[in-house]
Amino acid sequence: MEDTSNREIRKDVSVIFIVIIAVFLFSGCDSLESYSNEGLYPVDIESVYVEMFDNKTYQRGIEYALTDAVAKRIESETPYKIVTNRNRADTVISGYVTSIGTAVLSVEQESGRALEKESVLMAVVRWKNLKTGDLLIDDREVQASASYSEWQNQGEDYASSLAANKLARKITELMETQW
Repeated sequence: MEDTSNREIRKDVSVIFIVIIAVFLFSGCDSLESYSNEGLYPVDIESVYVEMFDNKTYQRGIEYALTDAVAKRIESETPYKIVTNRNRADTVISGYVTSIGTAVLSVEQESGRALEKESVLMAVVRWKNLKTGDLLIDDREVQASASYSEWQNQGEDYASSLAANKLARKITELMETQW
C-alpha cells in the first residue's frame, strides 16, 4: 500500500513539475517577434528637404531658429542627408509655429517680481515622402519649453531659442519608425 501511495505522490510531483516548467517556458515575452535589431528610422529614405517653418504668431524670428535647429538635428542625429534642392529630396519636412507663450514659474515674495519664467513653443509638423506621396507625419502637434531667469541675464530670446532646439529634438524623435 505504501509503495502505491509513494508512486502516486511521485507521479503528482512529476506532473506539477512539468506544469511549472511549461508555465515558465510559455510566459514572459509575448513572442520573439517583438524584438528587432533594425534601425530606428525608415531605410527607404536617404534625403530630407527642410522647408522654412511658417509662423502664425506675432513673435518674429522663431521660425528661422526652429528651421535651422531641425535641419541640424536631422543631419546629426538621423541617417538622413539634408538637401537644399527639393527636387532631389526623398522627403520634405514642413510645419508652422502655432504659439509662443510665457509663464511665471516663481515669484520673489517681497517685491512680487518674477524670478523664473518659462517659454513654451508649439508647432505643427508634417513629413511627406515625395516618392510615394505618403504622409509619414501628418500634422502632428509638438510642444517644448525652456525656463529662464532675468536675474541670470537670460531673456525671452534665449529661452525661445532653447525651446526651439528642444522642439527640434522632439521632431527628429517623431521621424523614428513607430514600433
